[in-house]
Amino acid sequence: MATMPATSASEDVAQRLTDDGYVVVTGMLDPAGVQAARADLDRVLAATKTGRNFFEGFSTQRVYALFAKTRMFDRAAVDPLLLGVLDQVLGHYQLSAPVGICIGPGEKAQILHRDDSVYPVPEPHPPLVVNTMWPMDEFTIENGATRFIPGSHRWEPGRQPAPDDPAETAVMSPGSVMFYLGSLWHGGGANQTGTSRLGVILEYCAGWLRQQENNCLAVPRDVVRELPERLQELIGYNIYPPFVGYVDGRHPRKVLSADF
Repeated sequence: MATMPATSASEDVAQRLTDDGYVVVTGMLDPAGVQAARADLDRVLAATKTGRNFFEGFSTQRVYALFAKTRMFDRAAVDPLLLGVLDQVLGHYQLSAPVGICIGPGEKAQILHRDDSVYPVPEPHPPLVVNTMWPMDEFTIENGATRFIPGSHRWEPGRQPAPDDPAETAVMSPGSVMFYLGSLWHGGGANQTGTSRLGVILEYCAGWLRQQENNCLAVPRDVVRELPERLQELIGYNIYPPFVGYVDGRHPRKVLSADF
């Protein structure tokens, strides 16, 4: 599995990402940061129900509206290396579907899928989605680490995974982050252990696309007002040049300081 340290140049990480469809970067979070994030997510998970269908996972908890429920990923979402990679791969972008995923004991493997397939854009197309998976626990083959098919982002349009396609498992430790393109075939693994496996996905999409989760409604405005300006923009209070996304003829971030 392709790995690089967090001291790598963003250009090099972006190149590996576009070449292979994924890359794991080590040392993105320190142990104290992981421990604090894990503890706060445990608080949120205590009030989170399991999934409603096979895709969500009937034994899997999903923390939607992530930035409304925890402040532990504010810095991660605007990490300089992460944004540097996104600058090169997506150009102009926004948060799409930030979510915590806690795969419980006995959960079955998720169907392999591509995250950019929700957008009806003719293939082939430039990258539309970049995902980052932040493990809060050790990711192992046994506890449901993400499965993926390297190079599948380059498949011809219409090709589906076959049983003999060589899949890999994202075995990694907390503090590491897996970057992967939205066109890469992947899915959560089966949890064959007696404990849960927690990870957080910070998904970004091109700025001209609709976000999967409507973050402007998911995160209360009084919460957004307290966030750093760049994170406000990533949540959705931004313009795709020249003026897509305006509010009453003004930049959407101005609604944060005005009452409508």
